[in-house]
Amino acid sequence: MLQQCTGEENWVDSRTVYIGHREPPPGTEAYIPQRFPDNRIVSSKYTFWNFVPKNLFEQFRRIANFYFLIIFLVQLIIDTPTSPITSGLPLFFVITVTAIKQGYEDWLRHKADNAVNQCPVHIIQHGKVVRKQSHKLRVGDIVLVKEDETFPCDLILLSTSRDDGTCFVTTASLDGESSHKTYYAVQDTKSFNTEQELDTLRATIECEQPQPDLYKFVGRINIYQERDEPIARPLGSENVLLRGATLKNTEYVYAVAIYTGMETKMALNYQSKSQKRSAVEKSMNAFLIVYLCILLSKALINTVLKYVWQANPNRDEPWYNEKTESERQRHVLIRAFTDFLAFMVLFNYIIPVSMYVTVEMQKFLGSYFITWDEEMFDDEIGEGALVNTSDLNEELGQVEYIFTDKTGTLTENNMEFIECCVDGHVYVPHAICNGQILPGALGIDMIDSSPGPDGKEHEELFFRALCLCHTVQVKEEETVDGIKRGIHQGKGTSFYISSSPDEVALVEGMKRLGFTYLRLKDNHMEILNREDEIERFELLEVLNFDSVRRRMSVIVRSGTGELYLFCKGADSSIFPRVISGKVEQVRARVEHNAVEGLRTLCVAYKLLTFEEYQDICQLLETAKLALQERDKKLAEAYDAIERDFILLGATAVEDRLQDKAADTIESLHKAGMKVWVLTGDKMETAAATCYASKLFRRSTQILELTTKRTEEQNLHDVLFDLSRTVLRQHGSLTRDTFSGLSNEFQDYGLIIDGATLTAVMKPDQDGSTGNYKEIFLEICRNCSAVLCCRMAPLQKAQIVKLIKFSKEHPITLAIGDGANDVSMILEAHVGIGIMGKEGRQAARNSDYAIPKFKHLKKMLLVHGHYYYIRIAELVQYFFYKNVCFIFPQFLYQFFCGFSQQPLYDTAYLTLYNISFTSLPILLYSLIEQHINMDILKRDPSLYRDIAKNSLLRWRIFIYWTFLGVFDAVVFFFGAYFLFDNTTFTSNGQLMTTNTQMMFGNWTFGTLVFTVLVFTVTLKLALDTHYWTWINHFVIWGSLLFYVVFSLLWGGIIWPFLNYQRMYYVFMQMLSSGPAWLCIILLITVSLLPDVVKKVMCRALWPTTTERIQTKRKCLNVEQSTIFMLSQTSSSISF
Repeated sequence: MLQQCTGEENWVDSRTVYIGHREPPPGTEAYIPQRFPDNRIVSSKYTFWNFVPKNLFEQFRRIANFYFLIIFLVQLIIDTPTSPITSGLPLFFVITVTAIKQGYEDWLRHKADNAVNQCPVHIIQHGKVVRKQSHKLRVGDIVLVKEDETFPCDLILLSTSRDDGTCFVTTASLDGESSHKTYYAVQDTKSFNTEQELDTLRATIECEQPQPDLYKFVGRINIYQERDEPIARPLGSENVLLRGATLKNTEYVYAVAIYTGMETKMALNYQSKSQKRSAVEKSMNAFLIVYLCILLSKALINTVLKYVWQANPNRDEPWYNEKTESERQRHVLIRAFTDFLAFMVLFNYIIPVSMYVTVEMQKFLGSYFITWDEEMFDDEIGEGALVNTSDLNEELGQVEYIFTDKTGTLTENNMEFIECCVDGHVYVPHAICNGQILPGALGIDMIDSSPGPDGKEHEELFFRALCLCHTVQVKEEETVDGIKRGIHQGKGTSFYISSSPDEVALVEGMKRLGFTYLRLKDNHMEILNREDEIERFELLEVLNFDSVRRRMSVIVRSGTGELYLFCKGADSSIFPRVISGKVEQVRARVEHNAVEGLRTLCVAYKLLTFEEYQDICQLLETAKLALQERDKKLAEAYDAIERDFILLGATAVEDRLQDKAADTIESLHKAGMKVWVLTGDKMETAAATCYASKLFRRSTQILELTTKRTEEQNLHDVLFDLSRTVLRQHGSLTRDTFSGLSNEFQDYGLIIDGATLTAVMKPDQDGSTGNYKEIFLEICRNCSAVLCCRMAPLQKAQIVKLIKFSKEHPITLAIGDGANDVSMILEAHVGIGIMGKEGRQAARNSDYAIPKFKHLKKMLLVHGHYYYIRIAELVQYFFYKNVCFIFPQFLYQFFCGFSQQPLYDTAYLTLYNISFTSLPILLYSLIEQHINMDILKRDPSLYRDIAKNSLLRWRIFIYWTFLGVFDAVVFFFGAYFLFDNTTFTSNGQLMTTNTQMMFGNWTFGTLVFTVLVFTVTLKLALDTHYWTWINHFVIWGSLLFYVVFSLLWGGIIWPFLNYQRMYYVFMQMLSSGPAWLCIILLITVSLLPDVVKKVMCRALWPTTTERIQTKRKCLNVEQSTIFMLSQTSSSISF
């Protein structure tokens, strides 16, 4: 066996670790120390030195930023009509704000890294315990870890405080499971229990190089003793303590470091989340390209017209453009290209650089509304909702498909023992009354007739089997993780902990039925029976549960020397292995309980002879020592051992639905969303949960696409049958056309299992998928709800991906609470984690985390709705106000000989987007509520009004653009006609006849700009439904700021300016009465079409939202009228 161990492995990529950095004895093997990284963890993106170049590089990869950088450089290089400051300052502002935000986030990551890297660890050196900082830990160091401490790196367990060499660990931060798992020390080192003994240990570990699989490890330990030949022992994942896991229920352990720092499995599993982009951001980029095309065409038209205009010999380049002779002599193409660039610079403000920074701020600040929401705070765990990424806020308002886990998401993952069935007799324990457990036979409610003498024996054997066939530990302390727990309220001394909540429920259920599991001591399990006698069973072997076999077994020796093999598992994995027992009665009860939504397990046993037991030991020993394909050999051994059972009975455990889960699913259906449940549970249990949560209704026709059905009929026929069924009624229409709750159409619900899904997704031999995928999708589209059971984690992600990339490209949301849900959470457009009992892996990998499933309703129907409405207005408004801003500049070129003369002053060009119009839209995008929050929750159908990115469709975008062009034409030509007639005054100034204003291009531009600022700000005021003092302050404050700034800018001679062209322009303009009238008139004319359009649309084609808004206004008017009438009548009667 030894030779097989040492010679079986053919690794190339392996490492040798010298325990305690001690060389092996001379002559055994060459001592080749290898270099390994230290134990430093780095999750930050930047360092102090590379922050500026790296951050700038990343920011300029954004098309908008790069475009503005090019424009800024063009302004610096060539003679352009506007100062480089006009585009340089907004760009600098955007880059600086983003850099500060990203720098701050990275500083927080550095801070977190330092806290981890500097935490103390205990290392054994020269027989003494030495305290070091975590980052100084090296591969080969022997580490002492005490109870409730976290493992600082990946370790091989050498010895523990427990005699049997086991320790208990929670891996919640790694795989999300908060349950206790058992790990084993190396058999030959488990007796090394002091620092001095460990100092004498000479051994090496050969193992694979680091890889990210948490559950896989292959290695070998060579222990050198007096003789030359080392003892080789295999190492598996059961010997490895992973970084991030926590030691529980064990006083201390000694272990040796094998992987450190960024080579630990935890660090290798830092999944770099792929950047998710929202539908709004994609629309924004599409609109940006349209505006870029408009900009290029404007510049091109002006360049061509300039040279057409100058073709007339009388219309040469104007003298005031100050061109030098050498510039005039340049080649016409170079001059044309330079002019084209100059026009690009002049019109570049049509591309709103500040929109990006406003959107960033809106998302960042807006995300706090979720974390501040008191209705989404859960008192039980003392936490509220979390936002891990604010980039997807508006996507919450666009969800079409929801993929949810069942256990722990729809249900509480809090198991309660309901009943057990032994040979067809049903036992239901009474509830605990006032903390007192009813003793003995009183604890049993015999539903069926009493069993005979054989039945009594079977009954006790069943109860013993459940008290012995488990991996539950008994914790003697009164608190765990700060929560008081206790089996006996009076004593409060012990409680059960296990890797599975089902197991704890079963053991506690047996306690209520009179059989109490006490402890595992010296490899003996102790049970207190109904007669208060302690029974001792020696635990010989544990055949651990795995998700493939779906059962677990134990081999025990009773006090009388009998050998029992007890097995418990899913009905599908136990019934085929049973040779006797009352199978039909038990099966009937199992099916009955599954339909009721209870989780069922079957229990069986067989008596072993001593010879059979020895054969089993030999079989298991051989499989455990194998270094290659160890899992496969163990599975084969388990399969050979777990046969020929006698069936004892079955258990039923309830996992209750979460509070308001059914109400939430019903609301989501009404909002037009399709809910799919993806679970690893069996079909019957999952289907019962779906009925309880109103996913399926009693009227729903269930369609099955399961292994059972595909065994009777081939997959091709089943799919076509289902397809014909759903399409017969709907014809070519899909379910999206109708409300999910419509009475006119038959509701369909589909149930599919993992095995059938694999067959549907699998390509045929000829490489085609047999078009199964398309048929499957067509069936799903016409079903109001889909249940996928027996799903592996990767299959959950496959389902999400399948829908995500189907031809409609719907927005998907995945919600789950465990590590097995992480893959689908990362795959969906929006991933939501529930802070459940299965650890925080899902919550950490998600975009948003909520305490309970019920909070999803408010998150989507209220927060998602508001976020989308706000950002849609923000994006459209930004493009609109920039068209209003720059189109008059384009028209002006036709009146100034295409000389690239700016219409507005440099200060106005620079501050328009930064100061004059930025705050009102930012505030609107943070606090606007077009409909009251309570109505949104009460009427989920309002969510349909904003579905499929309806507020950012091309039709609406074109309307806003044309509105901007119309307003710009009104501003420009309205002001132009005022300046139509001019006369000279006595002092030689040119004055307008009708307004008595000084005539000049800066006066003209300032008049246009004043009308522009007031119009776009008032347009936003007209769109605002939810007025607060902050809105008033910001909207009227912005207009006041513009007036005050203009008075100061033109009222003082500024010494740092090389020109004073704006001096006294604004005051002189305001001193003219007709100019005031003109400003008011132009603002009114500009806003009128939009107001008329809104009134007509509301009157003739109102949306559901608009109907509710009108209704509320009517109600408010009625209430105020009634109040006034009541006040009047009371005063009259008085």
